Amino acid sequence: MATLTHPSGLDTAAWPITSIAIEQLRRGVYTTCGAVDAKSSGQAPGVVGSEFVREGRIFPPRVHEWAASGPPAPRALREGDLAVVLVGRVGDSALVTSEHAGWPATRSIGIIRADPHLVRWLRIWLRTPTAKARIEEEVTAHVEPTISLDSLRRMLFPLPPPDVVAAYDRTFGLIEETASLRKRSARQAVALADALHDDWASAEPSWRTEALAKVAEPKTGKGAERSLPPVPGGPVIDAVAPSDLFGLPVPHVENFRLRSPADAGPAHPSGTLMLSTRPDGVHIAVTRHPAMALRGVVAVRPVKDEDRWWLLHELRARSAEITRAAQGRNAREISALALKRLSVTWPDPFTRTAFQRLAEPLHATARLHIAGIATLRNLRDSILRDISAKAGVLREPAA
Repeated sequence: MATLTHPSGLDTAAWPITSIAIEQLRRGVYTTCGAVDAKSSGQAPGVVGSEFVREGRIFPPRVHEWAASGPPAPRALREGDLAVVLVGRVGDSALVTSEHAGWPATRSIGIIRADPHLVRWLRIWLRTPTAKARIEEEVTAHVEPTISLDSLRRMLFPLPPPDVVAAYDRTFGLIEETASLRKRSARQAVALADALHDDWASAEPSWRTEALAKVAEPKTGKGAERSLPPVPGGPVIDAVAPSDLFGLPVPHVENFRLRSPADAGPAHPSGTLMLSTRPDGVHIAVTRHPAMALRGVVAVRPVKDEDRWWLLHELRARSAEITRAAQGRNAREISALALKRLSVTWPDPFTRTAFQRLAEPLHATARLHIAGIATLRNLRDSILRDISAKAGVLREPAA
């Protein structure tokens, strides 16, 4: 772990305060924003919108359908640019690699083009609590949180010498690489369990089907996130909102972001399947601690604990059916009543127990990797706070 120590010689006197506007006068810095309308970005392949910039990387849809031809447009992305989100998750940023060079971006993306020393430092600095707090002060609330490119240009930040930036860049690169490897391994473990379930479920067409209400107890969540009471000094439980389930790489979470007083609502025991839907399918997480389900989430618990993994993979396999049973805008209103009528393949107890025994090590592996990712994120956040403190401008964003 010696490679993850903080760079030495971090004298704050060597970190002059500057801004993008000031650096534009000193060196060749180019700033602009994308030119594509955000409404059309989802219909055109190879357009980078704000929703695809996260975790320091760009995840555009249908990447294999895009091929740049001819010289890049003046406002297209170039390798080495920093793409900054201006609408939505304001301040999130990603370094543009050769994979996305020449791609057009929406107007919700700010583009900063400068020497690698400045660009790589901004990618790190914008993730510090101090930078996030300053961005919050500049955000205007329209339909979505928005920050102007001019506000980013004016925002002051410390600029360490190149050797310090290079050391931090290498540190964060190692953290991100390790987290990415762990995420991929966790996904493969769960995918193997999915494949095992699909193979078993299709091998015996004679297995009976049951209504979910006969083999599990689904309960509709209640209450909104904003209505959660303040957390006291006493016992607390996890509170699960639909957004906490979307985008999970695997159905395991180290810690949910919301807490509720233990006596504020019905608590479901650890091992409960928390389920929510949206047009792209069903999203499920298995709780590790007692938790309550909020509106838009259904808590599903098998009648017998030893049926948990068969039930989980059966629900994942029936994602399309569950989504069709959802109501409301964007198929986000799923209820226990709708789930109770869902037909599930239900083999004999011996088969379900055998599947539980085979799937458990795979899910244990996935949980181990998710715990490792959480540790890496805590390390990253600790270093980011340390950067702010060493620069003499430690601040935290509003709760």
